Amino acid sequence: MSKRVLVVEDQEDNRQILRDLLASVGYEMIEAHDGEGALVAARTQNPDLILMDIQLPVLDGYEATRRIKAQPDLRHIPIVVVTSYALSGDEEKARAAGCNAYVAKPYSARKLLETINRYLT
Repeated sequence: MSKRVLVVEDQEDNRQILRDLLASVGYEMIEAHDGEGALVAARTQNPDLILMDIQLPVLDGYEATRRIKAQPDLRHIPIVVVTSYALSGDEEKARAAGCNAYVAKPYSARKLLETINRYLT
């Protein structure tokens, strides 16, 4: 059974890049377009890992992460921030919210896959 990755990203072009990348290594991609959708998808789709953007409509990635990690049945899901919002202190803020790893855009596809595989294998 392939691993399921929830991609929380509001930009279609970024989702397409991740869709192609994840499919190339056999992962199934679930999509959410905002932080509120991430909460619903995490609960209903049972992903093995979440790739979370920070700048999202409705509910930002920090708050979505905090809410997911506050749920006892969801807190085991690794969350990797993938964001262009990469100012000084942002990685620490993401980790404080509960993220397991932080990848800044633009990213190397190889490095992103290494990070994903670290949590899925």
